[in-house]
Amino acid sequence: MTCKTACIITDLQIEVKVDDLTQRRMLTEHMERLHVLGVIDGEDSSVFTVNEAGLRDLTDFARDFLDMKKLYFRISGEAPWRSLLEVDEVFTSQWIDDLIQQERVISFYQPIVDAECSVFGYELLARFHSPEGRMIYPDEAFTAARARGRLYALDRLCRITAVRHAAPLINKKAFINFVPTSIYSPEFCLQSTVAVAEQFNIDPFQLVFEVVETDKVDDVEHLKTILRYYRDKGFNYALDDVGEGYSTVELLSDLKPHYMKLDRSFVDGVSLDVKKQENAEMFLTKAKECGSVPLAEGIEREEDFEWLKEKGYQLFQGYFFGKPALSPL
Repeated sequence: MTCKTACIITDLQIEVKVDDLTQRRMLTEHMERLHVLGVIDGEDSSVFTVNEAGLRDLTDFARDFLDMKKLYFRISGEAPWRSLLEVDEVFTSQWIDDLIQQERVISFYQPIVDAECSVFGYELLARFHSPEGRMIYPDEAFTAARARGRLYALDRLCRITAVRHAAPLINKKAFINFVPTSIYSPEFCLQSTVAVAEQFNIDPFQLVFEVVETDKVDDVEHLKTILRYYRDKGFNYALDDVGEGYSTVELLSDLKPHYMKLDRSFVDGVSLDVKKQENAEMFLTKAKECGSVPLAEGIEREEDFEWLKEKGYQLFQGYFFGKPALSPL
């Protein structure tokens, strides 16, 4: 899979690995007899390549005649291998293809305020909907996208949609989420994002691209490449879940985030919880050492807001200030 094809909804190509020689021969004969696509890299190769129809047929055959625990699959170009016992996730998540192709996504605005409760900017949160109008939340959509190898395409759609929704925000920051593992090469994967910003005459400095799932980032060098690209284009960027994903001040200083977000798990009830207070103060120290603006998210109580403000936090986000809405305040 290439960067270009990853963002386009095409027929799935799935690799199936069969380590057991006897099962491999049985499966090979079955696939050839039914004339289903079954490309084998060499006579004794353990890896088949099939399309989605072939995968369905292969799975039905395997359930009746083979040991499913010894068979593995992955969407071509993806890793790691998954047990064929999990293959139903691919089939039941097929709806995500239509959602992406039909661009059934909008951005909701949630305010981010300063210590005086003045609106500093908005986080643009993706919300999806079914053809019948039912709301589909991000966890459901991104889980389906991962199951079918559509993470790249879905994340790109969300980024571009959010940039478009940032256009009306005059003199306000727009925080836009992105999943770093969904980007192969920033020069190619992010050029459409830059093009949309230029199309709407949006000042790059207005946009803050926020790394989500920082605790799942294994390739820090790749993340650095992405953030360097954003910085070179004039955009700001933020890191969330810093306490979970990054353990050293040295690494954070190397990444040079413009904003650091304290996760809601450390915010909710912080005014009464000594342990959360310790975490919040350590986070604040890290932010100051890195030259980052500290932002506390998930605030639902005035007493938590007052405690964090008194300690030196500069920006705040949560239901206490406003829930996600279809339009900015």
